Formats: sequence, C-alpha cells, structure tokens
Amino acid sequence: MKNKYHNAVQELLAQNPTRTFKAKELARKIGIVKPDYAKFRQGLKQMAAEGKIAKYKGNNFGTMKRATVLEGELHVKTQGYGFLITGEGEEDVFISQKNMGVALNGDIVRAQLFAKSQGRSREGRVVEIKERGRQSIVGTYKKSKKFGFVIPDDLKITRDIFVHDSDNLKAKSGQKVVVKITDWEDERLNPEGKIVEVLGFPDEPGVDVISVVKSLDLPTIFPRKVEEEANTIPETIPNEEVQRRLDLRKEVCFTIDPQDAKDFDDAVSMKSLKNGNFELGVHIADVSYYVREKSLLDKEALRRGTSIYLVDRVIPMLPEKLSNQVCSLRPEEDRLTFSCIMEVTPKGEVLKHKIAESIIHSKRRFTYEEVQAIITGKSKGPFKEEIQLMHNLSQKLIKRRENLGSLNFDLPEVKVELDKKGVPIAIKKRERQDSHRLVEEFMLLANQTITEHVAFKKGKGERVPPFIYRNHEEPAQDKMDDFKKFVKALGYPIDPNKKVTGKLLGKLLESLRGKPEENIVENLMLRSLMKAKYSADNLGHFGLAFKYYTHFTSPIRRYPDLAVHRLLREYQKPFDFQLVMAQKTKLENIARISSERELVALKAERESIKLKKVEYMQRHLGDEFEGIISGVVAFGIFVEINDILVEGLVHISDLDDDYYFHDEKKYQLVGQHTEKTYRLGDPVKVQVVRVNKDERIVDFILVV
Repeated sequence: MKNKYHNAVQELLAQNPTRTFKAKELARKIGIVKPDYAKFRQGLKQMAAEGKIAKYKGNNFGTMKRATVLEGELHVKTQGYGFLITGEGEEDVFISQKNMGVALNGDIVRAQLFAKSQGRSREGRVVEIKERGRQSIVGTYKKSKKFGFVIPDDLKITRDIFVHDSDNLKAKSGQKVVVKITDWEDERLNPEGKIVEVLGFPDEPGVDVISVVKSLDLPTIFPRKVEEEANTIPETIPNEEVQRRLDLRKEVCFTIDPQDAKDFDDAVSMKSLKNGNFELGVHIADVSYYVREKSLLDKEALRRGTSIYLVDRVIPMLPEKLSNQVCSLRPEEDRLTFSCIMEVTPKGEVLKHKIAESIIHSKRRFTYEEVQAIITGKSKGPFKEEIQLMHNLSQKLIKRRENLGSLNFDLPEVKVELDKKGVPIAIKKRERQDSHRLVEEFMLLANQTITEHVAFKKGKGERVPPFIYRNHEEPAQDKMDDFKKFVKALGYPIDPNKKVTGKLLGKLLESLRGKPEENIVENLMLRSLMKAKYSADNLGHFGLAFKYYTHFTSPIRRYPDLAVHRLLREYQKPFDFQLVMAQKTKLENIARISSERELVALKAERESIKLKKVEYMQRHLGDEFEGIISGVVAFGIFVEINDILVEGLVHISDLDDDYYFHDEKKYQLVGQHTEKTYRLGDPVKVQVVRVNKDERIVDFILVV
C-alpha cells in the first residue's frame, strides 16, 4: 500500500500509540470510500507483513512500539503450524499456519507476540524474515499442460513451488530436482522458483541419497582452489621436522579401525614399566602441521565442521590427499603425530603424562574384528601380548569411570549392506564389543588428560588459557521427572524425589542389561539428557562424569580436534597470557559452528540410513517379524523389529478387536471391553503391510 493512505495510517497510529484499531475504524477516520476498502484492507495486511505496523489478535492494528517482537528460528511441523525457538530456557512461541506468512521451516524470523491468555502458551505471527534457513529445496518436478511445479521432499514445506517452463532446466516430470525460490511476496500465492540442478529419477542409483545431501545443503565436492592447495602438500617429511620431534618410530604402535576405514587418525601403544605401572601412548595424526590456520584448506574444513558418514558414501572434512594419504596413519609409513603418553597404574589412575609433537611408524593396521578375536583367544595374531595388556587396562578404566558416575550406553547400531546399484540387500546389527571399548577408553582418557593439562597450565592471575571444551550439562529437571515416571511405569524402582545423578542412572543401565526393553530405556534416557556441545567455557561433562573434557583424537574428521591441536602447540611454549586471551572470541565462533555442523551431520547420517531401511522393507511386504513395542501414542503403537532395528507403526484403526484408549501414565493402550493391554517393552509379532519410501513410513499389523 505504497500510496497516499500509507503515511496517513502511520500518522494516525503514531498519534494513538497506546490503542489499536479495526480496519473499518481506520478506514473511516482516514476517509476511505467503500469502493477502495478491499484494497485498503489488503494494504494494511501488507504493511503488517513488512513490519511497518503491528497486527494484533482480532484483526486489530497498532504501532510496532507497543508490540513485543522476538527473534528466533522457526520450526515447522508437518501439520503446517510451527514454533518460534528463541533460546534455551525460553518458552517456545506457537505460530499457526495462517500467521506464518511466507516463512519456511528453519528460517530466522522476527515474530510479534499476541497478548497472552491466562493458562495458554505464547502465540504470535511472523512479521519479518531475517535469514532464509535454506537457499534451495529438493523435490519432485511435475509437469502439467500450462505450468510445472516442484513438490518438496520436506513434508514441513506445505506449499508446492511453481516453475515457469523457461526456468525448468529441461527437467522431466517425475525427476528429483533442486529448486531455488525466486519470488514469494504474497502468502496467498504459492512461491515461484527456478530449477538449478536436475538430480535424476528416484529409482536411479544414488539419487535418493544425493537428494538427502542436497536438501541439507551439504558440500559434494571441494572447491578447485582448495584441491589445488591440498595437492601442493609434499608427501615426504622434511628431515629438520623429524629432528625436532619426539621420535617414536621404534615403538610398537598400531591402529584399530573398522574394516572399511581409510582415514586412520589414531594409533595406540602400551608397555609394562618396571614399577608395575604401564606406559600408554595415544598418537593422533598431526593434521595441524599440514592445514595451516586461515589457509583455504582451513576455511573449508571449518565450513564443513566434520566428516559425514552416509549409508553409501563419506563426505570428508578434508580432501582425500590429506584424509586418506598424507595424514592417515597407514601401516609401515612414517607419520607426524601429536602424542599423549601417560603413566597409568593397574587400577587406571594417570600418575603423570607427556604431550609431544612426535613421529611414529605404525606396525600394523588392525580391524576391530581381528582385535576381538585376539581378546577372546580365537586368534593368536601379532602383538597378542600388547593387545591383552590393553584389554585388561581398558576394563579397569571402564570400571573406574562407572564408579565415578560415568554412563556406559550399549546401544546397538546397524549396517545397511548395498549392492552396486545402491539397493539394500541386508541389514545387520552391529553389537559393541570389547575391541571397540578398548579404543574408546583410551581415547576418552587421552581427551581428559589433554584438557586437564591445559586447565592446570594457568597464567597470571591463576586464569586458564582459552580452550575448546566438549561440554555435557546436567539434565533439565522436567525431562528427568518425565523419565523417572516412565521408568517407574516399567516396574523399575526409582525414587521420584531423589535428584538424578550419573551414579543413579548408571545403576539403572546396569539393571537393564539383557532385558527386552534395554534399548528403549537407553534411547529415552539419551533423549532426556542434554545434548553435548562445544564451548570456549568449561561446564564439565555429565555423561562421562569428567570435570574437564575435550575432543583431541580425530582431527582428520572433526574441526574442534584440529583447533585443539593448534592450541596445544601454542601452549607448549612460553606464551603471553593477555595475547592468548584475545583469541577466546575466535574459539567461541569455532565451537558454535562445530556444534551446528555436528547436528546437521547427525541428521544426514540418520536420514540416509532410514531411507535405506525403508527401501529394504519394500521387498518384505507381507513378511512377518519379531519385535518389541518401542512407543505408545494415542493413534497406535510403534514396534521395532529385533534383528534389523527397523521401526514401524501399528495404527490404532488396525487394532480392531476392541476400542483402545491411551493410558499415558502407564505407557500403554488398554482395550475398553477386553482390558487387553499393549505396553511399552512388550514383545509382539508383526506383518509388514505398507511402505512409503518418500515419507519414510513403514506400517505393520499385529500377528496374533
């Protein structure tokens, strides 16, 4: 409404800053004639959408000064409504679909709060989009006679995107595409867009996973200049660099990794000392020697934040020249490392340590399976004595952590095996074994020791130099209260009034071992705890019961580890405390970006696995499986298949032998006439009846 009425409306509202007006009242006061009223009313809405004036409940208009406006991220639900997330500890703001304007899921927006009604949650409307959460959208292109449009894969985007023929990049109907929104000013109309990439038909090999990659704006290739910079890195180590480092090439050290790993960033060594203690060495690839701060490689690594391990591919943080070659601790090759060498008692206590830039020569590349066979005595294998020593110490370290209140989750994972065309042919459950725990314990100990090393390296005024910590804060009380109710409903004795500690949760985990509901309770416990994050402030690690903790052991695939290596190198020499304190802001930025990228990577990894799980189930329509009830909701029960950990829904409409109601307090459905119950943790047998790969949905019916 950029016309003569625009200024008149703002002037009238400015003269009455404490009150609001209906559109008809404003029209009367300004002198709008009846034929112009519809256009005037639409103009008011447009001014409100642009943040020029404020629209309040009941279609009242007033000045923005009397409105409470909050900024945050918009999280949209598949039903069309959403919530403004303004920050930790703040109540979310409900945004109905009609009050969302042209905002999309993930956008950073400003929302005007409505007056709060007693007993109701906060509600508001989007008045400004500060930043789009995504630049492009993945979907399926459909062509009609007069126009084309893209149906977004993301069910949280409820509008199709219209595409003119001149902007369709010659896409064919039914193909997966990437579309960029070019115009969306009016919420009454659908957005318009331009196709920027054609991915292919959904059944073509790799198109499904690349669609996930593109939907999350993940990088698929390295910029040319970054690759060029990587290719200039020499593969030989200068003699002067060898001379200045701690030479550990004669020490017996080796790597232990998954069968298909190529980026070996940690090696271990261990030997007995004359005093009865042990010398444990954790040797980590010195990526920081090759990736210099502020270089193109460094900037790209920070932008990515982490390597992403999808079901059929790896999106590395660093180019292959570094990740799989120069930095990788390959056997029988000299490699530059950062070593944390600890003297450890038989009970697992670190008496002293040394941190040094080093050079090693790995004697062997072990897989977890090979080490497990040596531990169990099924294979003699090389370095049997060292591996048995390591195994014995790792068990003591586990026990020591548990006594401190550290949580040892034992959740199984699955590996989806694909054929050459990317079709899932098997899903295998991977149980954690002692070989995995061995490596995990040594990495935990090194990370803890490194952090304590820096924490006790105080400068003037007894202040700790800036560092990057891996924090895990204490759980929120309300979430723990809900978790305790859930556990009690399952029959586990837990005092609802007792404060939740790591030791209390640890005892619960121990009592769950081998029980049918073990995975369900562990999963819910994990979801009830806070998410671990990176920070430049030390807040401790609740889950591990460590006062000091960081990530040091994976610099090939995690940027915070690379940053920690640089800090360690800086703090090895005398330093000016005031100068190093000036870099805390930089570390806070690194921590924030790394935490954000970690969440995106986790989402991508889970999405790609779920995609292939659902595709696998398409070949098993009609098949029957044993499972366990993993969730109970008003509209049905979720069941997880035991052997392959695929979850699906038995809809309440398919429980047709009775009318079932939801008993929330006891996590069960109860038959009104028969009193038959379906309770969380109950074993059941199901048949696969519906599978929708696009929506990632598997539906079951119960087999009686």
